[in-house]
Amino acid sequence: MHHDTGSVRSKMILMAVSTTFVALLIASTAMLLYDLRTFQRYWVDDLMTQADIIASVTTPALSFNDAKAAQQNLAVLRVRPQILSAAVYAADGSRFAAYAQGSNAQSWPKRPSKPGYQIEGSQLVVYHNIVDNGEVLGTVYLRARYGLLERLLNYAAILGVVLLASLAIAVLVASRLQQSITRPLRAVTEVAREVMQRRDFSLRVPGNGSGEIGVLVAAFNDMLAEIGRRSHALQEANLTLEHEMQVRHRAEDALLVADRRKDEFLATLAHELRNPLAPIRTGLDILRIRSGDAQATQRATDIMERQLRQMVRLVDDLLDVSRINTGKFAIKMGRVELKAVVNDALEVVRSYIELHGHELVIELPDRPVFLHGDATRLAQILSNLLNNAAKYTNRGGRVSLAARVEDRDLIINVADNGIGIAPDMLDHVFEMFVQVDSTLERTNAGLGVGLSLARKLVELHGGTIEALSGGIGRGSEFMVRLPIVVEPEMPTKTLPAAFMTAETYRILLADDNVDFVNSIGALLSAMGHSVVITHNGPDALTAAARFCPDYAFLDIGLPQMSGYDLARGIRRLSCGSMTVLIAVTGWGQEKDRQLAFEAGFDHHMVKPVRFEQIEEILSNRSVVKKVRS
Repeated sequence: MHHDTGSVRSKMILMAVSTTFVALLIASTAMLLYDLRTFQRYWVDDLMTQADIIASVTTPALSFNDAKAAQQNLAVLRVRPQILSAAVYAADGSRFAAYAQGSNAQSWPKRPSKPGYQIEGSQLVVYHNIVDNGEVLGTVYLRARYGLLERLLNYAAILGVVLLASLAIAVLVASRLQQSITRPLRAVTEVAREVMQRRDFSLRVPGNGSGEIGVLVAAFNDMLAEIGRRSHALQEANLTLEHEMQVRHRAEDALLVADRRKDEFLATLAHELRNPLAPIRTGLDILRIRSGDAQATQRATDIMERQLRQMVRLVDDLLDVSRINTGKFAIKMGRVELKAVVNDALEVVRSYIELHGHELVIELPDRPVFLHGDATRLAQILSNLLNNAAKYTNRGGRVSLAARVEDRDLIINVADNGIGIAPDMLDHVFEMFVQVDSTLERTNAGLGVGLSLARKLVELHGGTIEALSGGIGRGSEFMVRLPIVVEPEMPTKTLPAAFMTAETYRILLADDNVDFVNSIGALLSAMGHSVVITHNGPDALTAAARFCPDYAFLDIGLPQMSGYDLARGIRRLSCGSMTVLIAVTGWGQEKDRQLAFEAGFDHHMVKPVRFEQIEEILSNRSVVKKVRS
């Protein structure tokens, strides 16, 4: 039968030993601290007394400017080998006389410090004023050995011996006393273990002990009998109750979510969609009544097209927010350049800004700034902020977008000189369906989801957004902070002369989807690249060692060896550090990207992969590898 290695026995011995140890340690520590404090007080008082004596006998020498007499007074200190050096300073701070013990001569302080003592490592320094009739004639300086460490070590050695002897005695006594307690407890433990493993409540602890332990054994046996009678009924009741509670909680959660979504959607959509529907209806009336008027027809068409775009934008924003709230919103992270994002945003809002006659000012960094994010959603953030700025700025106003780099962050400020934001609204403008100005005079109030969507998208990119305003009528500013990709320059590759061409590369493709990888390989080969195709991990690693590819496009779910292990294997090759590794996978969540970068990948592409994406990576001659954490 298997026995736990004296669990209770060990604990009892450990308890006795630990209690003894703690008590002795506390007492020893207290005694040690008291002794050290007494030792320090003794040395300070002794040195202070010595300084006072020297001050008394040196007073006449200072009064009559007799440096020789002062020197003789200090020479008496040689009978105190603990005193290493001494000096007497005049009232003006100049050294009047000095003494040093044998080879311990050292530089004395240029000027004395304030009266008192200082502990400097293993030495004690004392400064004491020389006073005559209330007048300070000078200062006595003493430096002596302070054997605190030696005393501490000696004391600690004595305490250590006492402590070890006490612990040995405690172990011996505890081991003899525990037998009468642990033997029946071990029997109880064994039966309890058997009951838990076999669910057999007919087992009993043998023996008829007396005292508290005997009562414990009898009570334990009675408890087993009672549990055996009730266990079956209780288990069935618990299972039934748990199932019913789970079903009820799921139903309640589903009802609450459905009710909330219904209220949020219906409360805004029914009202706000009438704004663009009204001018569209008017445009249709114009087309019907004045169909022969080309100018009126064009104006009606422009109105309907503009309002239709507004309606589509409102519906798209609502759908995006709904997807985010329900956890179905996905972003495709990649390496994105700031200027491209800004250009995409301006394409969306430029016509709206021009329609309101606003001045648009753009200020971007001179050097390229790269972000790790979804280009479409980043552009959506900026377009929402610019659209919001134009909407709440009176005609002919000023809207600006400025970006700057601070350390590893990109700061984007979208500002306007419009109606501003009240101080009490700054904390609420990012909430769903909240509008800065909801008065009836404003015809472009929207659904109040643009800023909420912008904040959610910024947070999905690991950034923050903040609203700033001087108050009503003083404009507003939205500051977005996003992490940037700060990457080192790639070192120049060392390639054999036969492979040093300006337009072709050696490319390794590893994917178990034969049709996909063969078609991609055919396109790359047609472009003049040297391509090797493999369909499992070991073959790909062998090919990489032989082929030394410039680029390797690796599937993660490869047979026999995962893409992560393959990437680590390639990095360990002599030429692996110069290979640009691209993960090609169907998993696109942020944790999957992080796993890829930790394995050594430089890029992460989510299937289905367009050939243009591969061309973009190959066309970037100054490829910069991502920093792997």
